[in-house]
Amino acid sequence: MKRLLAVAALLLLPVAPAAAEAPLFDDHVHLHDGAASLAAYRADLARAGVSLTRIGAMWFGGPNQALAGDPASIRRGNDSILALAANNPDLLPIATVHPYDGDAALAELDRVAARGVRVLKIHPHTQEFDPADPRVKTLVTRAGALGLVVLMDNANILPGDSEKLFNLALACPKTRFIFAHMGGMNFRFWNILMPAKRAKGLFADNIYFDISATVMIVAGSPIRDEFVWTMRNVGIDHILLGSDYPQYTLPQTLAAFETLGLTEAEKAQIRYGTAKALLGFE
Repeated sequence: MKRLLAVAALLLLPVAPAAAEAPLFDDHVHLHDGAASLAAYRADLARAGVSLTRIGAMWFGGPNQALAGDPASIRRGNDSILALAANNPDLLPIATVHPYDGDAALAELDRVAARGVRVLKIHPHTQEFDPADPRVKTLVTRAGALGLVVLMDNANILPGDSEKLFNLALACPKTRFIFAHMGGMNFRFWNILMPAKRAKGLFADNIYFDISATVMIVAGSPIRDEFVWTMRNVGIDHILLGSDYPQYTLPQTLAAFETLGLTEAEKAQIRYGTAKALLGFE
């Protein structure tokens, strides 16, 4: 109980500015209300004294569902995040399409890639699609061919979530994936990557994770050390930091992150090093 209370107190404290001076990337920011959401996000950072290098921001999620059957609306949403990024050089725009929109989705993917988008976010739960559907494979294969990284929700909300995503990554070896939340409370599944890496010709080492939201759950919990063990098993150089704003703020996420007991080198890798290598940051 004392340990839980101590962690709870830590999560309420601002992050020390000295810890925030190193390069830092938040790969998972939902800007539901565009510029207004971005201003609120930056205000949280300012209050906590956190300096941020880059922001990976998406327009959909929450009230903006980006469901199938309305590709024109999805195009407008993508244009909105691209316009916001044009006025905010530290913002990495993350686009979306819906796999079930077929040729329209592929055309929109081509369009946003031509405009410099590096990351495509799709969400099986909120966008209501099955990762095992052949149309998803078609879409993410095209994304990989265009050089985009595919960010997919992996909170394990739906049955078989992690297993389906693993199979998708195996079937699309030339596409690099970030699986958000690292499986949620099913994070143990991802220790399967250890034997997968030893199976000749099976795994292309194309799976990365962000630990957004899940790090808030495990910090100070009895399973914290097992979570860290899993992080090291999948590879620290394959993990990114994300807040999942506005569900959690980045200062809250950083406070929880600091309780994991990682080395300084590991923390630096997760805060920025993995994103720098994966996304080609200067």
